[in-house]
Amino acid sequence: MRRNIVAGNWKMNKTFEEADELLFNIAEPLQNLDLDKTEVILCPPVLYAEMFTDIAIENNFSVGAQNCSNHSLGAYTGEISAAMLKSMDIEYCLVGHSERRKFFNEDSKMLAEKVDQLLENEISPIFCCGEVLEDRESNNHFDIVGKQIFEGIFHLTAEELDNVVVAYEPVWAIGTGKTASPDQAQEMHAFIRNLIAKKYNQEVADDMTILYGGSCNAKNAKELFALKDVDGGLIGGASLVAEDFLKIVQSF
Repeated sequence: MRRNIVAGNWKMNKTFEEADELLFNIAEPLQNLDLDKTEVILCPPVLYAEMFTDIAIENNFSVGAQNCSNHSLGAYTGEISAAMLKSMDIEYCLVGHSERRKFFNEDSKMLAEKVDQLLENEISPIFCCGEVLEDRESNNHFDIVGKQIFEGIFHLTAEELDNVVVAYEPVWAIGTGKTASPDQAQEMHAFIRNLIAKKYNQEVADDMTILYGGSCNAKNAKELFALKDVDGGLIGGASLVAEDFLKIVQSF
């Protein structure tokens, strides 16, 4: 079901005390906002998850994880399974963020397995895709994103895909201060939606929530969210500043 989403990816930031303070500064104002048309998701470092899930429902937000294992259980030291996340009432999990692809060498096979693990445990994957600057400048960006989508989620049935959120993140715009222009963002989001329509059908495509992630902030969110095929944002740095994140949440 297509819906507006603002998801904050805190990445590897904040000590426990700092996370507690930031959570309070975001959660308390959320209680007073009209969020009938917008879902807010917070994705903290997973060891803080219980602090978040304990207050999520009464404070108008959902909780997501930043990563999970592609294995269900076993001798995988340091890994966290989808079943573990489910047992902590986590509803969403990022899959295939560009930083996981780059720094941890996560390939399409592994990412598809993670998607499957999450869906088996009734957690909605937020599947990330996007091109690096070299691909954009050589005009290969559609091929790259299409391949990522095809290999990561197109093995799913239409019913399974209904529980997936896609996040387009131009890698060249993450943490750089650069942002895809509105025309570039809309063009890629429309391309992704068209891919889904061709693989499944137009109804499935129209129901797909597609987020923009790439230096989305309090100043540009309203313009980006007004685009036809942009249904919200996957927010990085700006999610670590309560005032900025709350402005983004109210940008629809």
